[in-house]
Amino acid sequence: MNTVSLVGAGPGDPELLTVRALKRLQDADVVLTDDLVDARVLALLRSDARLLRVGKRGGCVSTEQRFIHELMIREARSGARVVRLKGGDPFVFGRGGEEVTALREAGIEVEVVSGLTAGIAAPASIGIPVTDRRHAPGVAFVTGHRQDGEDAPDWAALARSGLTLVIYMGLARAEALVAALRAGGMPAAMPAAVISAAHTEHQRQAICTLGTLAATLKRARIASPAILVVGEVVREAAQLEQLLPFGEQASAGGSR
Repeated sequence: MNTVSLVGAGPGDPELLTVRALKRLQDADVVLTDDLVDARVLALLRSDARLLRVGKRGGCVSTEQRFIHELMIREARSGARVVRLKGGDPFVFGRGGEEVTALREAGIEVEVVSGLTAGIAAPASIGIPVTDRRHAPGVAFVTGHRQDGEDAPDWAALARSGLTLVIYMGLARAEALVAALRAGGMPAAMPAAVISAAHTEHQRQAICTLGTLAATLKRARIASPAILVVGEVVREAAQLEQLLPFGEQASAGGSR
């Protein structure tokens, strides 16, 4: 029985894969892939590898997590070299921890191959550092999406923390997130950015303020998947001096 490799596919561009990730993909007999993995990454698989699409997308029909666990276990027990391919990093809002637990409980060895998460790569694509001691003491990675029964982040505490906020899966709830942060004391003038489909040909980005974020998303027609960044570090965005005042400029284009 072989080890199952949980591999991070990074944010999109296959050149951002780790060397180990590329090796695992090219050795795989079976690959269980998320929906958001870029087609250019999937093109790196062997022609005889079996590709099983087990994606999860908000608002769409999704593969049940338990079925994914069962499928990985079955394929590993058959002797196949199995890769569970996940967008970004397996352990950053990717349910990788749940999958590792399920495999270990089934007596299957697991290898985790880290990937570059969109929460770092997307801001960097437009020159925003998620940490910069001139602007904030640190960064918080949070999710704007939660299932029924799950606790929401303490937005009021985050608003008071002084940390840069990098928000995954927050586009559909942008108005509510803004209201919660404002209620927690974060000023409407706080710089904000959104980066959609980072490091793909469909990348789009917009620079604004917290107070104008919801309106900017609608005006620029930014779509998921996207990362929201809220904090003074947004002022470090590349070519910011060429943009119109915060809230007035949305830019679109390919990844850098």
